[in-house]
Amino acid sequence: MENTVRNKQVILRDYVKGYPKESDLMIITASDRVELKVKPGSMVVLVKNLYFSCDPYMGILMKEPNPSTFTLLDAFVPGKPISGFGVSEVIDSDDPAFAKGDFVWGMVDWEKYSTINPIGSFKIDININVPLSYYTGMLGMTGLTAYAGFFEICSPKKGETLVGQFAKLMGCYVVGSAGCKQKVDLLVNKFGFDGAFNYKEEPDLDASLRRCLPQGIDIYFENVGGKILDSVLMNMKSYGRIAVCGMISQYHLETKEGIQNLPLVIYKKIRMQGFVALDFIDKFPNFLEFVLPYIKERKLIYVEDIVEGIENGPAALVGLVHGQNVGKQVLKIARE
Repeated sequence: MENTVRNKQVILRDYVKGYPKESDLMIITASDRVELKVKPGSMVVLVKNLYFSCDPYMGILMKEPNPSTFTLLDAFVPGKPISGFGVSEVIDSDDPAFAKGDFVWGMVDWEKYSTINPIGSFKIDININVPLSYYTGMLGMTGLTAYAGFFEICSPKKGETLVGQFAKLMGCYVVGSAGCKQKVDLLVNKFGFDGAFNYKEEPDLDASLRRCLPQGIDIYFENVGGKILDSVLMNMKSYGRIAVCGMISQYHLETKEGIQNLPLVIYKKIRMQGFVALDFIDKFPNFLEFVLPYIKERKLIYVEDIVEGIENGPAALVGLVHGQNVGKQVLKIARE
C-alpha cells in the first residue's frame, strides 16, 4: 500500500449569484499528496470518504457571506473544497476513541481523503445492519431533523393532521406536497400518506389545502417557504404548531417572497419555531432508539438517489437544487 495518495476534490470556483450551476464547481487533483499516517500527538483522524450527503443548505454556503444572514456553518471559500455531512472509513487515528477500520459520520470536505477533528464525528455501530449510506440521511442529520422537529417542537397527538412518516406511525392524518407526479405518487403509494398534491400544478394552493385538509392543519413541517407557507397559515388550526427547518424556495431568489398572512400567527395563537438538527444533537441516542426498531420492522420506508463518482458531485448537488432527485440525494465516491 502506498504511503501517500493524490487527493481529488470538489472546489468552489467563486461565489454564486442566483441558482448554482455545475460550472460553479470544479474537480481538481490537489498538488500536495496526502500522508496515510497521522502525526503522533496531533489528536486527529485520517479518513477515506465513502458517501457525501447533498443538501439544500449547501447552496446558501456557496454565496458570498452576508453580514445580515446568520448561519451556523461558515460559507464555502472560493478555491477550497466544499463540505457537508458524509460517511467515512478511518485510515489512521491519533484519537483513542477511533481506530483504523472504524466507520464514522460527520462533517467532511468533499474530497477522497480528509483529516478531521474527531469532535463532532460519530462512530457507526456496524452491528446495526443498515447500509452505511443511511447515515448521510435517515440515520444522520436529515433523520434527526425530522425527529426533533416533530417530537421536540411540534408535540404531536394521535389523530392530528400533519406531514410525514413519523406522523403516520403516531396515528396522525398526513398530507404532503411535491413538485412532480412521480414524487406525489411516491408519497401516497410508498410512504403511505393519506393524501398529496403537486404544488406546481395547483392554481390555488389555499383551495388545494382546504380540499386535502378540510378540518385544518394541526402541525406543519416547514422547509419550503414562500407561497406555500402563506397558504398553510390560512389553513392552520388555532394553537397549531409549525417547525421551520428550511425555506428552500427562497434560498436563490434575489428578492424574497413576502408572507402576507403572518398576522394569523397571532390571531390563531400558532407556535412557529425555527431550528436546525444541531440544536438537538444531544437527542441523537433517543432518536436512534426510536427509529431503529421501525427500520428493522420495515415500518419506515427510505428511498435514496445515489450518484457514483466524485466527478459527478457538481451535477448531483445542482440537480438537487432543481428538484431532479427522487429520494435522498447521496454521492458515492468509494467502495466500502
